[in-house]
Amino acid sequence: MAKTTAQCLPQIRQAQPKVPVIGVFAPCDPRIDDDSRKRAQNITQMAAETISGQVVLPDKTAVSVVYSSVLVDSERQADIVAQQFRQAGVDILVCVPDTWAFPQLTSISLLQQFPENTPINITCGNSGPKPGVVYAQALHGAISQYGKMVALNVGTWPDTGMKPVMTPNTAKALIDWCYGAVTAVALRGRRVMIFGHDSMGMETALAHILPTRNTFGLEITRLDMKLLADMLSKKAYNDKELKDLRGWVDKNIGKRLELKTDADSERFNQSLAMYLINRDLMAELNAVGGGFMSQLEWGSDQRGTPLPVADAMESMFNSTFDHKGPKAPLPYATEADVQGLLTMLFMTYLSGGNPPLFMDFRKVWEAWEIKQLAQKHKIGNLPKSADWVKKGLVDGNNSGSASFDWAAKPGASLKQIMSGISMPLADTGYFPGGGNSVTFMTPAGVEGIAGRMAYCSNSGMFSMIWDEAHTTAVPQKLGQAMCNLTTPTWPHTFVVPKYASMIEYKQYAPANHFHMTWDLPVARLQHWMDLTGVLSVTPWAARPSFVEGVDRPQPLIHLINGGENIYKQLIAKG
Repeated sequence: MAKTTAQCLPQIRQAQPKVPVIGVFAPCDPRIDDDSRKRAQNITQMAAETISGQVVLPDKTAVSVVYSSVLVDSERQADIVAQQFRQAGVDILVCVPDTWAFPQLTSISLLQQFPENTPINITCGNSGPKPGVVYAQALHGAISQYGKMVALNVGTWPDTGMKPVMTPNTAKALIDWCYGAVTAVALRGRRVMIFGHDSMGMETALAHILPTRNTFGLEITRLDMKLLADMLSKKAYNDKELKDLRGWVDKNIGKRLELKTDADSERFNQSLAMYLINRDLMAELNAVGGGFMSQLEWGSDQRGTPLPVADAMESMFNSTFDHKGPKAPLPYATEADVQGLLTMLFMTYLSGGNPPLFMDFRKVWEAWEIKQLAQKHKIGNLPKSADWVKKGLVDGNNSGSASFDWAAKPGASLKQIMSGISMPLADTGYFPGGGNSVTFMTPAGVEGIAGRMAYCSNSGMFSMIWDEAHTTAVPQKLGQAMCNLTTPTWPHTFVVPKYASMIEYKQYAPANHFHMTWDLPVARLQHWMDLTGVLSVTPWAARPSFVEGVDRPQPLIHLINGGENIYKQLIAKG
């Protein structure tokens, strides 16, 4: 036997997390004519180029897309394409059939050479001549029968012609699935960084270490609050950058930053220093998100030395900019609320980097209560057609984690956003350590998904309780009266769910916090839940079981196992 020598790999100075790679391929019937084969190759390229540049990570890095010009006619070609894809680092598969082929000899032989959790999508035109749609249905059924999740996207492209192009709706459905797949794959092996334990005894916020690892592949790095206190005391940050950051806040907030004494100013600087320290620690860990336990240990426990609130730090992490310019939002949860962090993290990835909003599920206003309050304050002529008059609203507000971006509509400039933000002194009743809160009023007309992750030990499964939602606004005097009934110096977002009634909404909240991300298509969230086994909870009486053009079609594997929840429970039990 020839002697071999083990190879020492070259050194790497800084590890870079892997960016997912989508591989596009086409099966084919070996018996068909050359023009049909060339058309199949062209469709592979067309599908890859349709995806390319349209799926991005939160930092706007485009997900890599590769395709093979080798048509998978049999096991031999399946082996060739599988090797091409392995060498390219492919971990997501898209199959685009345009002809009949033989499922086990082609796509299944390729798929079996990848890990069991590799997402796969079948996208085809409703083609008659060869026909690819028949193959798609056969492959979809075969993969579902042996128990693997697969998404089928029967779309549209021309039946004839050498260079067909898929319709925009077909492309949208494919891209939405790709976002779900990329979110599931990109976060495997990543980590979040949490300071402190379960804050305020909120067991809805617990870090469920093993279920989080097993379900999502995410690690939770837990750090003690003493480390942060020590680093703050030792000034473990760049002093010049702290001055730059404070100057940026002074420039953009000005007199709306409330400081009555030099001690107030120093406490605010400490809050900003916490941002720099946490940022550097998370960068060192390649962390994709974080959380911070404020109450009681950090800022409220009088047995120790209460320290300044983290509101400014948390808001900056969740925003799409800071003193250095544009950046990716880094989902960050107040009160070390890990379930809140997971909610924001997944939604941020699914939206391609839109800023998350962290809120208390604070005050649910039914329509009659709003009218009663208006009458009390002698506010007449309420608009009868207004959403809040007909349905009511939720006043979402919390002392921390409110992304600056939510002070304005999507697409607003930094100047427009910051002009609506104030930083009043924190309520020393809640936060004797002092510091400054962040406050603003979110404008009306921001649309997205509002929801909240939950976990239950009975099933060992995670759920997402969600609804489409939009923000609304009420007359200024009425709005001020509503805010005064909660905490007026915190950010406020008036949220109206699309399908949930206010009675349903306040009964079915899984925790005291909920979250919202704008411009997040429903289908993306559903595809991600399909791939991760998260239960989709929408108990709203007014919501249809399927909304065409909004929902993704149910995967066949759900249907042949008795329904979505039953299938996910079977998978969870192994």
